[in-house]
Amino acid sequence: MKAHWERVYATRASEDVSWYEAHPRASLRLISACALPSDAAIIDVGGGDSRLMDHLLDAGYTRLTVVDISGEALRRAQHRLGERAEQVTWMEADALDLPPCGPFDLWHDRVMFHFLVEAAHRERYLANLSRTLRPGGFLILATFALSGPPKCSGLDVKRYGPEELRGELGGTFQLVESFEEVHVTPGGVRQPFFYSRWRRA
Repeated sequence: MKAHWERVYATRASEDVSWYEAHPRASLRLISACALPSDAAIIDVGGGDSRLMDHLLDAGYTRLTVVDISGEALRRAQHRLGERAEQVTWMEADALDLPPCGPFDLWHDRVMFHFLVEAAHRERYLANLSRTLRPGGFLILATFALSGPPKCSGLDVKRYGPEELRGELGGTFQLVESFEEVHVTPGGVRQPFFYSRWRRA
């Protein structure tokens, strides 16, 4: 998996990948709705070269972490942020084998969970989520919606609605809000996404 994503970032510009967003409005709205203090610990899982960190830094958040399996993606983000990159903790790691970290007040994932088509991989992901997200903390997940594409970047994906995600998360998480949003890729393709915000009991 690591080789796949390193190859993607080595051969395609940041603005050319299908998940590119110049302004991650939906994620920022959900994060703002959590009403967390500026020193809340926030982790972006699979964040790579996302512009989310740029906006969270602009908003004054001070304890930010990005984890991504692709070192090339992280280097791009650090280069773009320049000196501000020093204000973020960068972790080149697979979220299925997350090193000791946390606890976090908010876990954000817009790009990774729907790639976990094997149940064993989802179990490892959720074990790391439970280990690092504090009780009362927030989980923001964005996945392909049930009407979304069956593949992304040449890989199979698993699509979700509220009941499907509730089945994965179990009774530990309470759904606070959810909605669908159509993401338009740089190539003009429309991709329905399902966004959800959960609170850990």
